[in-house]
Amino acid sequence: MIHTGCTVWFTGLPSSGKSTLARLLCEHLTDRGLPAAVLDGDELRQWLTKDLPFTKEGRDENIRRITCVAELLTRVGAFALVAAISPYAEARARARQKLRRFVEVHVDCPVAICCRRDPKGLYARARQGEIAHFTGISDPYEPPMNPEIRVRTDRLAPRQCLDLILDKLVELQYIPDDHAHCTPRTRIAALRHDEPV
Repeated sequence: MIHTGCTVWFTGLPSSGKSTLARLLCEHLTDRGLPAAVLDGDELRQWLTKDLPFTKEGRDENIRRITCVAELLTRVGAFALVAAISPYAEARARARQKLRRFVEVHVDCPVAICCRRDPKGLYARARQGEIAHFTGISDPYEPPMNPEIRVRTDRLAPRQCLDLILDKLVELQYIPDDHAHCTPRTRIAALRHDEPV
């Protein structure tokens, strides 16, 4: 039985590829008639959580508010695609408990690669002390211990990562199998293995 609506929560360091993957997944789902919306952490900071500081308490409240929006979307059968650093494991666990239909995607990328990708130069500014509480530099990131899926964006192209995510959504019965793949299955088979990708 295919369930309707779930939250796919992309967590990872800044510039790891969370927003890119969330938008690719949104495009894929909506092209196939499945309602989906991206909740991008940077965009939400401009209007929903603009009042919050980048302290642990502020970040936890940020995740609580994003969780509330995601819950409203999933309640009406939509896919809420959250792309937020969400650095603290406890806050993500609370989101999982609240949302229940929850798929955690660890967008795993070494900090050195994230620094090179950084389009806004935020890592460099953080290292120079211009930005306080910057995740991965002056603030911690607690990676998920048991995410539903982990994608290594330093090793795989975005479309390959998307296919792995789609495989998991099929396995969990959130999307039908005929909605799944954007690349040939022969390539998918090559990506499936037990070792980290």
